[in-house]
Amino acid sequence: MLLHIPDVLLPNELEAMRRVLDQSAFVDGKLSAGRAAERVKHNTELDREQPQRDALAQIVVTALYRSETFRTAALPLKLGTPIFARYTPGMTYGWHVDDPVMGQGPHYRTDVSFTLFLSEPEEYDGGELVVRTSFGEKQVKLKAGDAVIYPSGTLHQVAEVSRGVRLVSIGWIQSMVRDPAQREILFELAGARNKLLADNAGAPETDAVDHAYINLVRMWSEV
Repeated sequence: MLLHIPDVLLPNELEAMRRVLDQSAFVDGKLSAGRAAERVKHNTELDREQPQRDALAQIVVTALYRSETFRTAALPLKLGTPIFARYTPGMTYGWHVDDPVMGQGPHYRTDVSFTLFLSEPEEYDGGELVVRTSFGEKQVKLKAGDAVIYPSGTLHQVAEVSRGVRLVSIGWIQSMVRDPAQREILFELAGARNKLLADNAGAPETDAVDHAYINLVRMWSEV
């Protein structure tokens, strides 16, 4: 499931992050790449030694968990420290699949990947996130503050930037439900459940859908 989540960041959060990142040091993105991805990765990332990195990462984590859509779709168990990536003209990230396990301290499985856009689409040309789905290639280029999530096992790339600067935050989630098809079923069922609970609470059909959702989460979750 490729899912657009609008307005993850509040305007003041986005403004503050941009102000800090514009004055921060970035290093070669290959330093954080896996063996296979290293040869196709051509970008820069916020230096992990920058003192402001943890505060910026916490803004992203807090914003994601604030989103009911994110929580319902990703069913997060663990969320790794977000990375801040910058692409300038000529930079790209070729076709790759994200590493299955990440983390420098406690490790976590990567089930769901996210990209949180920090630059407005008109600020740069190119730079689309291209995700290869069962329905073909989908290009994603969202307004600043919006995010997209997709299964971490999906083949994807970042198209070459030809003008301007593409600034994003990226990261990975270990979900309580590792199977992407099961997560999609639960996401759709949660939408129906929430509508029924709001419009027809206490009705037999509402209770049936509510119980089905709860018990499927119980059946499929790993914690």
